[in-house]
Amino acid sequence: MSSTDHQLTEHHVSAVRTRILDWYADNGRDLPWRDPETTAWGVLVSEVMLQQTQVSRVWDSWLAWMKRWPGPADLAEAEASDVLIMWGRLGYPRRALRLHETAKAVVTAHNGVLPADPELLLQLPGIGEYTAAAVSSFAFGIPEVVIDTNIRRVHARIFSGKGAGAPSLTAAERKLAAQLMPDTSTAQGLQDANTWNVAAMELGALMCTARAPKCDQCPVLNQCAWVAAGKPEPETKAKTQSWNGSDRQVRGAIMGVLRAKGAVDVGTLQTTVEATGQLGRHLPEVSQWDRAVNGLVTDGLAVLDDKILALP
Repeated sequence: MSSTDHQLTEHHVSAVRTRILDWYADNGRDLPWRDPETTAWGVLVSEVMLQQTQVSRVWDSWLAWMKRWPGPADLAEAEASDVLIMWGRLGYPRRALRLHETAKAVVTAHNGVLPADPELLLQLPGIGEYTAAAVSSFAFGIPEVVIDTNIRRVHARIFSGKGAGAPSLTAAERKLAAQLMPDTSTAQGLQDANTWNVAAMELGALMCTARAPKCDQCPVLNQCAWVAAGKPEPETKAKTQSWNGSDRQVRGAIMGVLRAKGAVDVGTLQTTVEATGQLGRHLPEVSQWDRAVNGLVTDGLAVLDDKILALP
């Protein structure tokens, strides 16, 4: 019998949920996209920006973005180049283009109103399972099961005694997450279910962190199977690519120049980029410059015309 089978009783689950919900009520961050007045579109924008990006980097960018383009119709009318410039240094700029495409699709297919339907959200460009579930829960109060990296780690440690979730989302993790959701047959249960999603996520972000968990401050320290097991190391550690010297670093530096200048001659691109200092001591070879430029063009983040590289 696994630790999950042994501990996954209604009494245990209820006790853990109650403690985490109470902790969140007292400790949840007052983030701008959590304001009750924030529109569903604002929640979607925050979720796209927060993908693989820290809250501290997103905060001001989200506020500026929502001030300039408060709804999908506003963003749909923008030029792609302006969207990329506004995205700034949030990273993974393809997210900006996908958000732009989503805005156009919402205007075309839904009269400019983000649909309150998980299945319809999934049909929008660039909206995957997690984002559709998160927007459904956080913006529309639909109790979808939300599963991100933080939530998977919290679930794994408390109920399975493992240091982290599996390398990729498994059927067992999906089943566990669904079992942990409150009963939604009552109004209170429905509210708790949506709060549970964000509370578990917040615990993972602030307390049950990957590298330096604050177990002594955790509200479920005494209920945690991972702590009881002596905090074993994860069986498989996720592989991460170093930023320095990577193609992503070169692409990011090129995008920084394009956001500032709009366009640059390919012949002077290397000198121009290196002058910004964004590459540090890294001196890319010609093949890496070519990969970076070609990749940006292929991804629609830049256009190349007569040796002039420019924003689209």
